[in-house]
Amino acid sequence: MKKSLFANERKIPMTFGYEPSELTQRDELLYACQELTPILQAANDTVEKERHLSNELAERLAQAGLYRMFVPRALGGLEADVHTFVAVVEKLAQANAAAAWCTFISNTSTIIGGYLPNPEAKLLFENPNIKMAGVFAPRGTAVRTVVDGVSGFLVNGSWMWGSASYNADFITGGCVILGEDGKPEKLTDGTLENRSMVFRAEQVSIADTWHTLGLRGTGSNEYSVKNAFVPAGLSASILTDVPIPGALFKFPVFCILGVGIAAVALGIARLAIDSLIELATKKTPQGSARLLAERASTQQHVARAEAQLRSARAFLIDAVDRAWSASTDAGEISVALRRDLRLATTHASEEAVKVVTRVYSCAGGSAIFDDSPLQRCLRDVLTASQHMMVSESTYELTGRLYLGLPTNSAML
Repeated sequence: MKKSLFANERKIPMTFGYEPSELTQRDELLYACQELTPILQAANDTVEKERHLSNELAERLAQAGLYRMFVPRALGGLEADVHTFVAVVEKLAQANAAAAWCTFISNTSTIIGGYLPNPEAKLLFENPNIKMAGVFAPRGTAVRTVVDGVSGFLVNGSWMWGSASYNADFITGGCVILGEDGKPEKLTDGTLENRSMVFRAEQVSIADTWHTLGLRGTGSNEYSVKNAFVPAGLSASILTDVPIPGALFKFPVFCILGVGIAAVALGIARLAIDSLIELATKKTPQGSARLLAERASTQQHVARAEAQLRSARAFLIDAVDRAWSASTDAGEISVALRRDLRLATTHASEEAVKVVTRVYSCAGGSAIFDDSPLQRCLRDVLTASQHMMVSESTYELTGRLYLGLPTNSAML
């Protein structure tokens, strides 16, 4: 039997229909999700009430290897392919959307490990169950300085949408670099230099701002730092620095961010359809002698929802797999492939909203109560769809590229 991908060896039953020695990395990760499903489902009400994952739940996700998917292999991580990432996040979202969201955020935050100088990266990731969070947006400022002989930056800033920050060991924040004159430094092409800074959790103050319609358990509060010193070796630019070799680190980070959102939305939509099917086989609507499932309208809604979901997912996976093949073969992912990735992620998120709305309406009055998973699905998918990475502006951006018009593709 091959060595397990995870720190704690465990015997994996033949859940997938073949010998443990044949299990792929994706199989093992999905099995970890399956093991955690009852725990994640039971935690839904609690995480919504507390508005963040418990430390125990976050630690369970980390110990299962689910927070290490994008950590470089050289640093003890899994360096998983993006298709696996989608499958795992999607599976988690069927059990607990907040946990799925925090998992995708923690993984996209650990990508910085592929950009950091080796000695600093090894120290940062020496804990195999590291939990990270962060925001790429340059809402902070960093001034070059030296403290005790160590070159670095003095950082001040405040960042919104700090998902998973409540449980994180390290939190990143995008910063504009200020020169001695107090003005932003610029790169040779005239753009502002933007670097992500890695803060220790104790350097960060978290404000209780996350009071929302959905995804309440993600703890996506605003966080800030004041005069925080960050060594130069714990800063990196995902836009201009050269990462370590490997297909994962050739994959556009912003595309991965969008893919994570879409994966959560697709998982929520899958749960919504399954929940309607379960309800329809038990519920007899008021004034009717037949089960909800026996209504022609219900049958049509379920079939249409299934087609919508599978079609959107197929487009996303096709775009992901073609981009991944390009990153492993030729090296660079073309603008056309990045265009398709952005379009597929926004389309998947939008279709997920339509699916959940359809099945929620079909369920009737039963869907509005707190004990119905459908009301939570609706709140969560609507909240996920508000993220700027899957906004309607994606259609204008990608449409210009399809039409061959001059387009700023920096955010691809």
